[in-house]
Amino acid sequence: MKKLILIVVLLISTSVLSQRFNHEKMKAYKTAYITEQLELTSSEAEKFWPIYNTYYDKTKALRKESRSKIKGRTKENQINNLSDSEANKIIENILAIKTKELQYHTELINNLKGVLSPIKILKLEIAEEEFKRKLLDRLKKHRNKKN
Repeated sequence: MKKLILIVVLLISTSVLSQRFNHEKMKAYKTAYITEQLELTSSEAEKFWPIYNTYYDKTKALRKESRSKIKGRTKENQINNLSDSEANKIIENILAIKTKELQYHTELINNLKGVLSPIKILKLEIAEEEFKRKLLDRLKKHRNKKN
């Protein structure tokens, strides 16, 4: 099983870097990575992935909301033109989004407590951070090759 996951990870990682950013491929790569890092049994995976995918979908929607409400209005050349009340409104939006992020993460952890051992939940936290770091490293290397 581990060899199969590793092969899938390698195939997906090369195709992800060779093509434009693709969310579905990235999600598949992340799925394989997390499955391998947590050493999920098929029974655990069957229960884990629906919970995690719900969390993923909620946070993806939250990031989209964040971009639409905040990012477009906070470009460097526009920030200096904001009134204090506009800036405060953006700050309130940022805090509301951060609060939702924490709420969703707390829900994830609480929902996983009946599915995974505490050790595997900790491994998930580590795997998510490592995945982000590795992804950023690969994107940097890929961009450097283009230049």
